[in-house]
Amino acid sequence: MTKYIFIAGGVMSGIGKGAATASLGKILQSKGFKVTAIKIDPYINVDAGTMNPIEHGEVFVTEDGDETDQDIGNYERFLDENIFSANYMTTGRVYQSVIEKERNLKYQGRCVEVVPHIPEEVINRLKKAAKKAKADFVLTEIGGTVGEYQNVLFLEAARMLRLREPKNVLFILVSYLPIPNKIGEMKTKPTQTAVRTLNSAGLQPDFILCRAKVALDEPRKRKLSIFCNISPENVISAPDIDFIYEIPLNFEKDKLGDKILKKFNLRPRKNKLKEWHNLINTIKSVKKKIKIGVVGKYFTTGNFTLLDSYISVIEAIKHASWFYERTPEIEWISSEDFESFPKKLKKLKKFDGIIVPGGFGSRGVEGKIKAIQYCRENKIPFLGLCFGMQLAAIEFARNVAGLKEANSSEIVPKTKYPIIHLMPEQLKKIQKSHYGGSMRLGAYPCLLLKNSLAGKSYFSKQKTEKPLISERHRHRYEFNNEFKEILEKKGLIISGFSPDKQLVEIIEIKNHPFFMGVQFHPEFKSRPLSPHPLFKSFIKSALN
Repeated sequence: MTKYIFIAGGVMSGIGKGAATASLGKILQSKGFKVTAIKIDPYINVDAGTMNPIEHGEVFVTEDGDETDQDIGNYERFLDENIFSANYMTTGRVYQSVIEKERNLKYQGRCVEVVPHIPEEVINRLKKAAKKAKADFVLTEIGGTVGEYQNVLFLEAARMLRLREPKNVLFILVSYLPIPNKIGEMKTKPTQTAVRTLNSAGLQPDFILCRAKVALDEPRKRKLSIFCNISPENVISAPDIDFIYEIPLNFEKDKLGDKILKKFNLRPRKNKLKEWHNLINTIKSVKKKIKIGVVGKYFTTGNFTLLDSYISVIEAIKHASWFYERTPEIEWISSEDFESFPKKLKKLKKFDGIIVPGGFGSRGVEGKIKAIQYCRENKIPFLGLCFGMQLAAIEFARNVAGLKEANSSEIVPKTKYPIIHLMPEQLKKIQKSHYGGSMRLGAYPCLLLKNSLAGKSYFSKQKTEKPLISERHRHRYEFNNEFKEILEKKGLIISGFSPDKQLVEIIEIKNHPFFMGVQFHPEFKSRPLSPHPLFKSFIKSALN
């Protein structure tokens, strides 16, 4: 029978529940078991697509077009498998399903209540995801922190499932142990409180993963064991590390995988973390550096700089850089600086390559266009992702094709030259204010132009006349084919397009080390052991 492991957080948010879940999945996978991972977000939002990336982090898109929390991306990168929409749920999504069933008389006249029907819907979704993945283990990360009102129903689902299948359910608490500067001692009281809060929900953790600046010592282990009613060997140290991919190896120092299997009366079928060990050895041994600039706007909130808005881009840069045995130095550049101070564009020369990632809205757009122009004119390797590709097309139209008023109708609705315009099927959705989950989402095929930079990046040896790839999308606006001929005459290369040739997917220019814009998001498909070919090609060019 499928085994279910629930992972919840204690003390505070942002302590790495997603990374811990992904790492546990990797460990169990390496021991020969089929693993899938699920994220539960305690938001009324039906999906993550309508959330501000500064507040919530990156919106990750699955193959089947679901807009999910960024942790789904972590699961894919660690497990090296696609995760689908069945593996993501929110409070809004669960309630929506229950209400739809009630409206359709699926409850056969019974009074529909928050308990037990909401937790039962959660359990049903867990079962369906397990069946679809044919999983031996289902790891479920419960968002938020224990003690919050928002996630109490998901804890109730875990309690109910554990009551029904006590031999198939295990609970893990990821908690934080602070070391106050003025005290200089690691404090266990916050974690003790988190465990008792969990107890009040009817749950007792089988393991506590102790996040802290430094490794957990024996006195703290003993104290947690006594006051949290848990064996000392199941109190696992999880100190801060430099690389997220090192977490599985750290857990295995405490033999966490074998301890979990022992709880379920299972034995390892194999033990295969060799490739992962090799990856970490490469990361730690690399001495040479490569400097990459990311020009965007979703960086700051108040006095703090947040990187979660572009986490998949960051990881894709790392994967490709490590492949070429380089340590990436990534610098965040606010595009608005270039609008106020154009002279600052000269700072782009110090970078080996520049990326303009996705985004929405007009803020910082002119600064991005100036940065793209500088990269084109000064032969700096450039990669534009989604919105970055659209702005590269606008820059080319303005400064090469002479269409000075070129723009996107998203930015200037009545622009004289709408190089980028709203996709026809999106117009009706916008008119009806149908925004949630309505973009062009998920994986779509793309034909590559033979012998183009894109073609050579994906296929070192093209065996077919029509090389076909598949990439994930998230956009409403698209290249306007009315301007295709005039831009091609001026030297723009359209090297990727939909099989029916109606949609432009990739653009390039000649006589440049690397200048490419892609309408899709290749970063979503990059994995540490198999970097994305476009990022590899970009980094290779940047090395030169």
